[in-house]
Amino acid sequence: MVHLTADDDRAGLSLCGALMALAALLFVWPGGPVGAQEAGSQAAAAQELERALTLEPDIENGLTIYRSCATCHQPEGWGLPDGSYPQLAGQHKQVVIKQLADIRAGVRGNAEMLPWASAEKIGGAQAVADVAGYIDTLELSVAGGKGPGTDLERGASLYAATCARCHGAEGEGDGPRYVPRIQSQHYAYLLRQFQSVRDGKRGNADPEMASHVKGISDSDARAILDHVSRLEPPEAFQAPPGWRNPDFPR
Repeated sequence: MVHLTADDDRAGLSLCGALMALAALLFVWPGGPVGAQEAGSQAAAAQELERALTLEPDIENGLTIYRSCATCHQPEGWGLPDGSYPQLAGQHKQVVIKQLADIRAGVRGNAEMLPWASAEKIGGAQAVADVAGYIDTLELSVAGGKGPGTDLERGASLYAATCARCHGAEGEGDGPRYVPRIQSQHYAYLLRQFQSVRDGKRGNADPEMASHVKGISDSDARAILDHVSRLEPPEAFQAPPGWRNPDFPR
């Protein structure tokens, strides 16, 4: 795995915090301007994100926290092929921290996950940094859920034209910009999240992305995401064949 240094994480945090705090007040959701409650949630998420990014993770405590996460996301962090739970392994640490902060503050609605990720359950910003740090040690599987494979050429062409600018040519994402790695993610999960963003149902959707994908049909989305589910990262990011997490003896 490639790890960012503490200095990398801290770079630009002051500017990031200022911009995100401003966004909390001025952010326009897909459905319109936010109210006071939504703005407060945005501000709380931005504050926890900025704080967690500055903290050195305690990997041992991260494992302790992740033991609860593994009930759904699996010991290896690979989720489930049916897409009911996403693959977390290989995800950028910054993305994991941001999504946790958003869920905990109520910016991203996830009623199933919130009880397991809340401050009351696992602790404050340090706990977020710790569990994200542990997840960052896990290498991803390329054997996740795939789409039907019936329109891959069109999917690849559409992806290059509509998605690659932000998510990268190979779906590698961009941690410092909070753009998730989507390569080798479960097809069903990708499709569900895409539809949620496009249809204005995901609270923490990037406004630029929500606007960009608004006109993409379900047919085109299926072709694009079938292609994405088959993209593979460099071998250094992949778990060895047959690997099982030794932190979870079975």
